[in-house]
Amino acid sequence: MSLVASFQHPVADAQYSFRRILKALSEPGSVVTLPSMPGFGKLGSASACVLLTLIDKDTPLWISPQLDDDVLRQNLRFHTGALLTEDPSSVSFALAQGSLDSATLLAFPCGDEMSPELATSVIVQLESLEGGTPLRLLGPGIEHQRVICPQLPQAVTEYLLNRPHRFPLGLDFMFTCGEQLLALPRTTRVEAC
Repeated sequence: MSLVASFQHPVADAQYSFRRILKALSEPGSVVTLPSMPGFGKLGSASACVLLTLIDKDTPLWISPQLDDDVLRQNLRFHTGALLTEDPSSVSFALAQGSLDSATLLAFPCGDEMSPELATSVIVQLESLEGGTPLRLLGPGIEHQRVICPQLPQAVTEYLLNRPHRFPLGLDFMFTCGEQLLALPRTTRVEAC
């Protein structure tokens, strides 16, 4: 078994991570830094922090084939007790890197009108949070507008620009790179610049 240490100070780091994740979600497009920690297998530090903070034994998690390996699975089971599944239609969280396709995005639960919070939160590990296609953000948590340029997979960009579900349904996104996190909840309107 290849176990990797989790947070250096489990309670304090988990609380700090939770507050930083909340800040990223409540101020869409703002980049926050999470505690530094080793990743699991191909999983980077910020992605590992998000999973350790938000996932538990009652949280179904789908992992893309690009990230899925024994080291990641063993560490997630040990540290979180996560319920790992290969069925994208029944997950609360999804973990991906780079090459998400439209069919998979549309297979994730988008909530319903009575319970929009049942939508999937999609964590996408990126090469960079800069240098991609400029996107303008509008909506709650943004005073006027905010412009971001993460290097997103094409299917994610298309999903954000043409949200296929009517409000308040839809996916929430968290983009990670290194120790950094940028979030786009389903309430954020995204436009091409």
